[in-house]
Amino acid sequence: MQLRDLHRQYQAMKGEMDEAILRTASSGNYIMGAVVEALEQRLADYVGVRHCVSCANGTDALRLSLMALGIGPGDAVFVPDFTFFATAEVVALQGATPIFVDVCEDDFNIDVDDLLEKIDHVKSHTDLRPVAVIAVDLFGQPADFTDLTLLCEGLNLHLIEDGAQGFGGSIYGKRACSFGDISTTSFFPAKPLGCYGDGGALFTDNDDWAALLRSLRAHGKGSEKYDNIRIGLNSRLDALQAAVLQVKLKHFDDELAAVNRIAQSYNERLRGKVATPIIPPAVTSSFAQYTIQTANRDALQTRLKAAGIASAVYYPRTMSHQAAFAPIASLQQPCPVSERLTQTVLSLPMHPYLTEQEIELVTETI
Repeated sequence: MQLRDLHRQYQAMKGEMDEAILRTASSGNYIMGAVVEALEQRLADYVGVRHCVSCANGTDALRLSLMALGIGPGDAVFVPDFTFFATAEVVALQGATPIFVDVCEDDFNIDVDDLLEKIDHVKSHTDLRPVAVIAVDLFGQPADFTDLTLLCEGLNLHLIEDGAQGFGGSIYGKRACSFGDISTTSFFPAKPLGCYGDGGALFTDNDDWAALLRSLRAHGKGSEKYDNIRIGLNSRLDALQAAVLQVKLKHFDDELAAVNRIAQSYNERLRGKVATPIIPPAVTSSFAQYTIQTANRDALQTRLKAAGIASAVYYPRTMSHQAAFAPIASLQQPCPVSERLTQTVLSLPMHPYLTEQEIELVTETI
């Protein structure tokens, strides 16, 4: 699709969203309701699973997945060392222990070989029970769910997909947020499918887990509002955000094609200058971020800033070096690739409406 067509589409989409917001606001139904239920069905159909359960944000989605699976004190949950804080934070909130696993340098996602080593170490050197793996679709590229699924099935571990950055990605046509026992995503504005505030969702093919998640997101509700049969959260998606997301989902595939076109342009222009993202032929990324690697990261970022070009470092420190996890430092093993990435990664401007002139400015500056 040509750039002028995308801009025309954006203006049309904005008009549709404005109308949807006004219509929803006038309805008087602000929390949950028919608009949210319709969005959940459309999201489930898009991803290709039986159930979508929306919630207040992506962090709650992760925590709700752990709650539904009964994960708590004494349990070890394996998470990437190179990711956003929430992935490990929710494990600690449940009283379980996050165990940090190194990532692959090419795709930034959890390293299955290192995961197996970390599981063996926990079994032989701690009293913790290995119960689950949270695999992150970092920067939009799905993790290696082929090998992860085999490993988790073989060791009787739950597999949770943290698709906060991955919505729209795929492996052999199977879409992100359809992997694992339960998958989660975020609708934070900067995510591939973003709303006008916070929002999140969980996906599963398991009928019992879906029913449990619907209870847990609403204070452990039973058969009616004041029948509380378990301890839960107050984590419901508001209808205004659902109205926005319904419109944006209609246009999402065009935006997904656009970011992949932009990524290809970046790749061609930057080949041989810096390390660019590697996406295998069978994989589609939603490019929540376009992240390069260079030993001259800090100097390059300064140069980009001087040229008026925004960039960001995701992430400047690993999970195992976050002060909040200092009390469990003795349980962790080294993650050298993750450490190295904190010194070399730099994310460049990436959204569906970048112009060729903007791409040229970025790449020529680099």
